[in-house]
Amino acid sequence: MPAPGRIAVVAFAQTDHRSADEGHSEVEMLMPVLHEVLDRTGLKTADIGFTCSGSSDYLAGRAFSFTLALDGVGAWPPISESHVETDGAWALYEAWTKLLTGEADTALVYSYGKSSPGSVRDVLTRQLDPYYVAPLWPDAVALAALQTQALIDAGETDEPALAAIAARNRAAATANSHAQLRGSVPQGQYVVRPLRTGDCPPVGDGAAAVILAAGDRARELCPRPAWIRGIDHRIEAHALGLRDLTDSPSARLAAEHAGAFERPVDTAELHAPFSAQEVVLRKALRLGDDVCVNPSGGALAANPVMAAGLIRIGEAAARIGRGESDRALAHATSGPCLQQNLVAVLEGDPR
Repeated sequence: MPAPGRIAVVAFAQTDHRSADEGHSEVEMLMPVLHEVLDRTGLKTADIGFTCSGSSDYLAGRAFSFTLALDGVGAWPPISESHVETDGAWALYEAWTKLLTGEADTALVYSYGKSSPGSVRDVLTRQLDPYYVAPLWPDAVALAALQTQALIDAGETDEPALAAIAARNRAAATANSHAQLRGSVPQGQYVVRPLRTGDCPPVGDGAAAVILAAGDRARELCPRPAWIRGIDHRIEAHALGLRDLTDSPSARLAAEHAGAFERPVDTAELHAPFSAQEVVLRKALRLGDDVCVNPSGGALAANPVMAAGLIRIGEAAARIGRGESDRALAHATSGPCLQQNLVAVLEGDPR
């Protein structure tokens, strides 16, 4: 059984995220990503010990939609496989747990989402409390606006500061060919006060995949693996009225259990779809100005639902693999106003 710190991300691939991938099904969108991530390691599907995926049947609009993608992966001869109905970051957590048992030494993790066919703002209301909140139909932007106003009222940020966060993230995405939006994007008009267009994520389609490997197998497959030194996820109370929207205790607790506070990190990939959520996460995760936050551009540049969290882990791992980072924090979220949070700490071998 490998130790927790002996499992690594050895390969990462993602689509060129776009506002609408109308010409392709989920499977057609996913297949090139799977081929790319396997090619980077020289592995074939038959070499993978465990496969886990993340997606949403509700978003796809049909039951058991993930089985179509699984057919594309190749389910015959029979494979060891699982699926989570959430962002692929949680599929990675399950795969990491599987490798800890020693029953497999490699795992393929992938996730995908097509938000363009419908109104993702309306779809996401279905995850709210069905008795008191969901009947009011507050969409994701309206709820994020409540969180943003709470931060402004508490004196933690203001609209110019939020505009600077959005501009910095999108400027960072300029060199990232996978980002849907590049360069300077005007803040635009109010969507829901105090959030303007520039404070909100783009709606887009996309997919991502990573390969995990344990122990010496990781070093065989990658020149510089990104070792997962710790990973944990926690959840806030479901009722928004029971939470302090200006803070994220669950993200802080997940980071503590993942070992993020044991030593400083040099990079942080934060799954913050709205500009104000970066303010909350920076405080909860104790990230100083010396930490490079979202060098990929983050979810404000490309936000494929169900894949954006896995992409944060993949981007952090890729940065370690390129030698641009030695110790990175990757964060993923799900639910309204940072309700569920996952934190992973990745490290490269000493240079």
